[in-house]
Amino acid sequence: MVGIASSFSQSGVINWLVQRVSALVMTAYIVFITVYLLANPNISYAQWSELNSLLSMRLFSLLTMASIASHAWIGIWCVLTDYVTERLLGPKADIIRKVLQVCMIAVILIYLVWAIDILWGF
Repeated sequence: MVGIASSFSQSGVINWLVQRVSALVMTAYIVFITVYLLANPNISYAQWSELNSLLSMRLFSLLTMASIASHAWIGIWCVLTDYVTERLLGPKADIIRKVLQVCMIAVILIYLVWAIDILWGF
């Protein structure tokens, strides 16, 4: 499982592209929320609830959450493959890295499922 999920593909170009596109999506979300809050300085709960009940906003939030998950996974994978090595940790480094990767996959999936539950109330 870890071998398959170690990266999105065998191509570093795909991982690079996913990182950049996900960063753009997250930036667009932050800019949108910032502009919305600046345009509505005395926002009420009803306005905030109405904004977040729109299908377009839910989809934008979901896309942002998926972007955060993919961005985080590629970043964590890079850090683990760069620093959890035999040269630094000895012969058990491969096992340690795989265990850490599985743990990180689990955490990212839990957060993603939790975000979906919050957005859609399943």
